[in-house]
Amino acid sequence: MPELIIPPGLVCGVDEAGRGPLAGTVVAAAVILDPLRPIAGLNDSKKLSEKKRDALAVLIRERAVAWAVASASVEEIDRLNILHASMLAMQRAVAALSVRPTSALIDGNRCPQLEMPSEAVVKGDGKIASIAAASILAKTVRDAEMLALHAQYPMYGFDRHMGYPTAAHCAALAEHGASPVHRRSFGPVARQLALL
Repeated sequence: MPELIIPPGLVCGVDEAGRGPLAGTVVAAAVILDPLRPIAGLNDSKKLSEKKRDALAVLIRERAVAWAVASASVEEIDRLNILHASMLAMQRAVAALSVRPTSALIDGNRCPQLEMPSEAVVKGDGKIASIAAASILAKTVRDAEMLALHAQYPMYGFDRHMGYPTAAHCAALAEHGASPVHRRSFGPVARQLALL
């Protein structure tokens, strides 16, 4: 488990979930942690079990100074491209915080345009506690969205792969075509639409 850093000041950590899938929104979260109410076990959401993520998400909502989750729609992803849609979701998450942060730390190698100073931290979700917390909120909210979409479109198996381009998902896409929640600008979906 990495030793996660909590920087001084009202720093918000920002991360997104869902850049790679062929379907569904891209979800971002922003979290300002309270150093007086530490949360043990924070880490990159991808390195945690679903049960652990769900338990930590509850603690983050209870103990953080402020947190917010926002998304960019499938239509926005197709119109803007996934990078710009991810940045838009991050901007929305930071803007939705009930407490204005003094600075922001963004997971990855580039920052969205924000009203406060920001810094990109490569692999930040494994180094910075607030980014780890944001990654957990973004992932759990997006997974819940994909489970809801699975109820609408069970033939794609969203409950198993969360929209990522697994062999099973690509096979379902070939069999059933694209649903309204598939990203038409993504290669496998675009190719499937071209075949119709």
